[in-house]
Amino acid sequence: SVAEGPFITGENIDTSSDLMLAQMLQMEFDREYDAQLRREEKKFNGDSKVSISFENYRKVHPFDSDSSEDEVDWQDTRHDPYRADKPTTTPKKGFIGKGKDITTKHDEVVCGRKNTARMENFAPEFQVGDGIGMDLKLSNQVFNALKQHAYSEERRSARLHEKKEHSTAEKAVDPKTRLLLYKMVNSGMLETITGCISTGKESVVFHAYGGRYVHCFTNEEDKVIPPECAIKVFKTTLNEFKNRDKYIKDDYRFKDRFSKLNPRKIIRMWAEKEMHNLTRMQNAGIPCPEVVALKKHVLVMSFIGQDQAPAPKLKDVKLSSEDMKKAYYQVLNMMQRLYKECNLVHADLSEYNMLWHEGKVVWLIDVSQSVEPTHPHGLEFLFRDCRNVSQFFQKGGVIEALNERELFNAVSNLNITADNEMDFQAEIEALEKMNEDHVQKHGKKTSTFPSDGDPPICGE
Repeated sequence: SVAEGPFITGENIDTSSDLMLAQMLQMEFDREYDAQLRREEKKFNGDSKVSISFENYRKVHPFDSDSSEDEVDWQDTRHDPYRADKPTTTPKKGFIGKGKDITTKHDEVVCGRKNTARMENFAPEFQVGDGIGMDLKLSNQVFNALKQHAYSEERRSARLHEKKEHSTAEKAVDPKTRLLLYKMVNSGMLETITGCISTGKESVVFHAYGGRYVHCFTNEEDKVIPPECAIKVFKTTLNEFKNRDKYIKDDYRFKDRFSKLNPRKIIRMWAEKEMHNLTRMQNAGIPCPEVVALKKHVLVMSFIGQDQAPAPKLKDVKLSSEDMKKAYYQVLNMMQRLYKECNLVHADLSEYNMLWHEGKVVWLIDVSQSVEPTHPHGLEFLFRDCRNVSQFFQKGGVIEALNERELFNAVSNLNITADNEMDFQAEIEALEKMNEDHVQKHGKKTSTFPSDGDPPICGE
């Protein structure tokens, strides 16, 4: 191809010299080579916003008048008009100038420019803009506030990443939990998982359609799966439910194992605790979800509801005076049976943890925190449950509803006589202290879970 521009000619050019002819030919060759590079560069870049320059491969001589002077190498930033000027620094002696023109290192303008330049040291995620090019001057107070905010955002980003990778968040599960759910579907235990139906401070509940069966590793027959199941995934985030430890470490059923586990394995114990508590309640005939299987921190139970619609909580339904009265006596009967036959205290009983199923029966849910009455705080938990139940049904218009002290005596048969609530709670604390001293004197309680009717625990 013909190079751009005319061939070097002139009347005063001596062409008799071989050296001059060689230089002229070499320059023409370099010019053709550079023209070819420009065409390839233009074809390669096209309309892209990011361009690649072949300037370093060109052969144009410095004295060539046809070289492109308006093209600037993108790598050459020595004269870049957008490049920020480095702030002038004061010498080590701490000041410059003399007399009235003296400027110390504490000068407002000098410090402001230094602070603006130091913003470039923030994390890449913290956008600071082109403050240096604008000759921006930041005061120490503003710079320190921005610096603290940048560090806080960096730590928060790291915490969110850790939470996403290693914990169960709102309406979402971490990769390990997701793998457990996939295995349940692939094994045939579950047909399909439809979606999230409830979230709480300690768990996320999903709805699923049951599969064929659960294979048991004992001599029992394979367990039939209910048509609809509820999958309770206990959150592995340690700070979601900070007070869960007190329900386990002082429970004599788990006290020996609690001290040997790390915090994340304790969450599995929390799921196991709910499984055993539900089994006790089911054996006593108390309306509660039927446990299907347990896999680490994932508990599969029967679904209380129909067609993916869970039974409403007592706090969400408007009952007639007759239904409210019937519900109250059902709850009173369940509390008494839970205390006497199951040897358990719900410890979180309220209208939020009771379902009104099929318009006639109250069902108890969320019993992972339930403890035995011999727990160091078991009677306190029972009194709190009685207060919640009594206040709810009294507000609901049930005239026959007992107050919290009468309900406590009706459930526990302790017959504590006190004129006011403060003395009543003092007697409860005295009974708990007597209980604790008795246990320490005669050894730890060695009660075991009933072996009949335990749900199958899926193998690792």
